[in-house]
Amino acid sequence: MAEVRGQAAEATPGPAIALVIFDCDGVLVDSEPLAVRVLCDTLAAHHGITVPLDAAYRDFLGRSLGAICATLQTDYGLDIAPDELAEMRHALYARYRQSLKPIPNVVSALERLQTRICVASSSQLERIRLSLELTGLYDRFAPDIFSAGMVEKGKPAPDLFLYAARQMGVAPGRCLVIEDSPAGIVAAKAAGMAVFAFTGGSHVGPAGLAPRVAELAPDAIFDDMQTLPDLLSSLENGKTIGPRA
Repeated sequence: MAEVRGQAAEATPGPAIALVIFDCDGVLVDSEPLAVRVLCDTLAAHHGITVPLDAAYRDFLGRSLGAICATLQTDYGLDIAPDELAEMRHALYARYRQSLKPIPNVVSALERLQTRICVASSSQLERIRLSLELTGLYDRFAPDIFSAGMVEKGKPAPDLFLYAARQMGVAPGRCLVIEDSPAGIVAAKAAGMAVFAFTGGSHVGPAGLAPRVAELAPDAIFDDMQTLPDLLSSLENGKTIGPRA
């Protein structure tokens, strides 16, 4: 279901979208619950710290590894050693190989899109590629896969989305970002791009994301990937689409 408002008949058409930029975790693959669980388990095992799931989603969702480590240092006084990060990564990849699934209806949505597409994710490039390979999505995006490790600042800074647009040769104003996290929505807006908030991942309810993304006023909020092509068409045809008042 998508939240839509506005009058289509007399609206002025918007710019044609030439590039749809997808976040990966929670948008293309249903990975966020797996990643948060591994992070919380690691903190408990190595440091005896219990981070509630709602706090973990609030503080870490959609952020780069560097940003997560900075938060752990600032809020918990933790310095995560390289060997601990490696252990966490191996545990996460094992969970992925066992349980990772694509977001429902994402394949049919991608098949219907007529625009160019790419991925821009806060995850490390290795993790993005593995996620897409395990879910059968890699060949739909490769080689146009961009990681926060390629820029100076990760989300919520706009650097990654602007970098992706430059690499794809598309002006920011002709890009649409598909995001699930508040950090990603803020980054897309700062980049001067249209942004749709996807709320169909299994983490959205436990993370309490729906009201948080609505407060950021994305151009649309939707929870079923099969509606994405029609929402994109509405945006280009000048309909006002977004959270209901």
